Amino acid sequence: MKIILTHEVSGLGAAGDVVDVKDGYARNYLVPRGFAIRWTKGGEKDVAQIRRARKIHEISTIEQANEIKAKLESVKVRLAVRSGDAGRLFGSVTPADIASAIKAAGGPDVDKRRVELGSPIKTLGGHQVSVRLHPEVAANLGVEVVTA
Repeated sequence: MKIILTHEVSGLGAAGDVVDVKDGYARNYLVPRGFAIRWTKGGEKDVAQIRRARKIHEISTIEQANEIKAKLESVKVRLAVRSGDAGRLFGSVTPADIASAIKAAGGPDVDKRRVELGSPIKTLGGHQVSVRLHPEVAANLGVEVVTA
């Protein structure tokens, strides 16, 4: 099935790309979650609009990505969450929580979809998080999770 991506999907493409995927993947995952729309001849107009919006929000050069990487890696991120007696969290820390904590710590604005967690953060302490700024540049960020 041919679809138009409306958001960046890891391993598939960026917003505005027209890709072929299996019918079930598009019908059951991408379209219901708003990551893609079905491709139509009229949808080609949407592609141009999505690409214009992507250019506004996209980090275009590697130099610009390296500048933002330096800013991100210099920021100390502390995230206060509720936890139990043994240091286990009530729930887990999401990429959206990390993106808002970066902004609160004085760092640059980061889209939550660019924050990559190796595994869900469910304990107190220090954790390493990767922020994918550009296809060739990723910032490694230390996040300290403390009890609220």
